[in-house]
Amino acid sequence: MWFYVVLPIHVLASIFLIFVVLLQSGKGGDIAAAFGGGGSQSAFGPRASGNVLTKATAIAAALFMLTSLLLVILSSHRQSSVLDALEQPQVPQAAEPAPAAPETAPGQSAPEGPQPAAPDEPVAPGGE
Repeated sequence: MWFYVVLPIHVLASIFLIFVVLLQSGKGGDIAAAFGGGGSQSAFGPRASGNVLTKATAIAAALFMLTSLLLVILSSHRQSSVLDALEQPQVPQAAEPAPAAPETAPGQSAPEGPQPAAPDEPVAPGGE
């Protein structure tokens, strides 16, 4: 049940996070920053205080990560498929091998036709 409560929250948090990130302006993303002309907008330079969008991004990212972890935990306790609930068919045990051909008694002729090879002997390429 909790899975279906957390899932819509996760979807809404991810959509909100996408929009908030796309609304923010880039920091030094122009062509001058690529060649070292970023000036005060460098990675370790002075940083302006966070505005509403940066705070909303941090909150949405934390909510997204939390709901992601919750969904993983909750989904591990659920059945993964409808097929898992069905009974698995019993696999029949392997049939025993057929008995070897009976040997002929002295004085009797061997039966006509090709003889099956004994299990220990390799079969000749010609079938005999």
